Amino acid sequence: MRAFLFPGQGSQSVGMGKALAEASPAAKELFQEVDDALSQHLFRIMVEGPESDLTLTENAQPAIMANALATLRVMQKEGGFSLADKGDYVAGHSLGEYSALCAVEAFDLGTTARLLKLRGQAMQAAVPVGEGAMAALLGADIEKAQALADAAAEGEVCTVANDNDPSQVVISGHKGAIERAVALVKDYGIKRGVLLPVSAPFHCPLMQPAADAMAEALAKATINAPLLPVYANVLAAPISDPTDIRDRLVEQVTGRVRWRESIGAMWDAGVTDFVELGGKVLGPMVKRIAPDATVRSVVTMDDIEAVLGAL
Repeated sequence: MRAFLFPGQGSQSVGMGKALAEASPAAKELFQEVDDALSQHLFRIMVEGPESDLTLTENAQPAIMANALATLRVMQKEGGFSLADKGDYVAGHSLGEYSALCAVEAFDLGTTARLLKLRGQAMQAAVPVGEGAMAALLGADIEKAQALADAAAEGEVCTVANDNDPSQVVISGHKGAIERAVALVKDYGIKRGVLLPVSAPFHCPLMQPAADAMAEALAKATINAPLLPVYANVLAAPISDPTDIRDRLVEQVTGRVRWRESIGAMWDAGVTDFVELGGKVLGPMVKRIAPDATVRSVVTMDDIEAVLGAL
C-alpha cells in the first residue's frame, strides 16, 4: 500500500518552482492558476523573493501548496499518472493537509489557494507579534515534551503543537512559557530546545480567533468526497466525509499535528511506500517513525521521472 504526503510550513525557499515551471508547461499553468485565484503575483515571490515576503505566513502557505501540486500536475499531465490508481491514502503536515485534500479533489485548486491565504492571514492576526513563540525539542519524545510543557506553563499556554517523530516535538504558546521550557530542557532529559523563527504560535489555543475565521470560511466552501481517504492531523486516522473534513480542518488550527501517530497508523494499516510531493522534509521523519518503509521525495523533473518509473 502507498501514501502520498504533502509538506508544511518551513519547506519554502526562494527559487521554489522555478526549474519545474521552466521545464514543464503543466507546472507553469498551475502556478498561473494560483496567481489568478489569489489576484496576486505569488509565483514571482516564490521565484524571486525577497525571502522576507515568501516567509510571511499568508504567502508561504499557498506557495508550499502550489509547489507540491505543481509536482503532481506534471506527473498527471506528462506522465499519465493517477493518484487514485497509485495511492491508498494521502496526508499532509499542517497546511499540507489542504494540499492533500486538493490532490484528491476534495477542494478545487482556487478554493485551496484562497483558504490557505486566509488561514495564513488569520493565524498571523490571532496573536500580536512578540506575544507567542514556538520551539523544537530535539531528542524529545511526546511524554518528555508534555511533562516539560506542563512544568513551563505557569498559568500561560504551553502545549505540544507538532508530534513530528520519535525524536522531535514542537511546542507552542506564550513567549515567556516557551522560553522557560527551552531553559528547562536538560532537566527533562531532552537534548536541545531551539526557538523557531515563526511569526505566530501555531497549533495551540491562542489560535482560536484563526479557528473561528476558518470555520466561517470553510462553512461556505464546497468540499467534495475525496478520491482517497485523508489522514487527518488531529485524529491520526483516515476520513472521507466532507462534513468530517470541514470539522477537522477547523480543529487543526488550534489542535496538535499528530504526525508520528499518523505515519505509525498508516504503517500498521499496511502502507509500506511513502511518496512526498514538493519537499524533502517529511521523508526523514517517516524513516524515523517507520525505518523499514520505502520513502521517495519528489521535487525536481529528475525526481518525477524516477518516481513515475518506479510506481
